[in-house]
Amino acid sequence: MSIEPHRTMLVLGGARSGKSRYAQGLAETAGGRLVFVATAQAFDAEMADRIRRHREDRDARWTTVEAPLDLAGAIAAADGADAVLLVDCLTLWASNLLLGEEDAEAHIAALLEALRTARARVLLVANEVGLGIVPDNALARRFRDLAGTINQRVAAAVGGVHMTVAGLPIVVK
Repeated sequence: MSIEPHRTMLVLGGARSGKSRYAQGLAETAGGRLVFVATAQAFDAEMADRIRRHREDRDARWTTVEAPLDLAGAIAAADGADAVLLVDCLTLWASNLLLGEEDAEAHIAALLEALRTARARVLLVANEVGLGIVPDNALARRFRDLAGTINQRVAAAVGGVHMTVAGLPIVVK
């Protein structure tokens, strides 16, 4: 499957649903300069191991750009008509914004503008976190709400939305 005719696409899914692998496959078959825009930060050994495994899944065709907060700036810097950008993932970006006490609304607006003006093909990966129980603490509820807001705003702005369930893609938009 190709990301055409959609220049921008959101790939949603639950934890370990195959969303990153699916999005990477779409990017690699699209043709062009491959750029992985990473939002993860390795605050512990488990996350460092997860980041290492994701890097090993990408071959030498990929360039990695670290963007824990300034996602719009990273997209703009890597942009080009020949580029295919894979942003992984918006959910970790939401965590970074929340824990960094950043102005999330300003960052979301900047991201949407970067997507609107990008010449590159842009695939964005995010967890669908709203399918579970209501979190029992205020921070977790703020996170769930922010992640949901980001997903809704990005889904409305992009040309296509796919969701992965048990490794299988479902076209949503």
